[in-house]
Amino acid sequence: MYEVTVEGRFSAAHNLRDYQGDCERLHGHNYRVRAAVRVEKLGTDGLGVDFRELKAALGAVLEELDHKYLNQDVDGFGEGGDNPTTENLARFIYDCLAAGTLSNGALPHAVTVWESPGCSVTYREEDGG
Repeated sequence: MYEVTVEGRFSAAHNLRDYQGDCERLHGHNYRVRAAVRVEKLGTDGLGVDFRELKAALGAVLEELDHKYLNQDVDGFGEGGDNPTTENLARFIYDCLAAGTLSNGALPHAVTVWESPGCSVTYREEDGG
């Protein structure tokens, strides 16, 4: 099993609903994201999945989040949707990558999101995805 990993960044604002503290108010983060995919076998070119392909797939997801007010501008986080916590962002990015098609049967394994240095959340499917 091979794991291929890329990183990206985006900036966004949010406020946490049902939270008692400063983060209940509108504020922003410069997020860092690491996406890891797994492949069982290498292609004939010796690659699991091209870094450029994975970086482009992650970049397309992050572009939808960049410089947005997550609570209003991103489907799934609005009123009645998920609270835009780092936990839910990690799952959202994972699900977006899982919905795409990467070469060589590559599947998302884990997505880690840092909202600030030293503070991160990793989401992965229980079955190892």
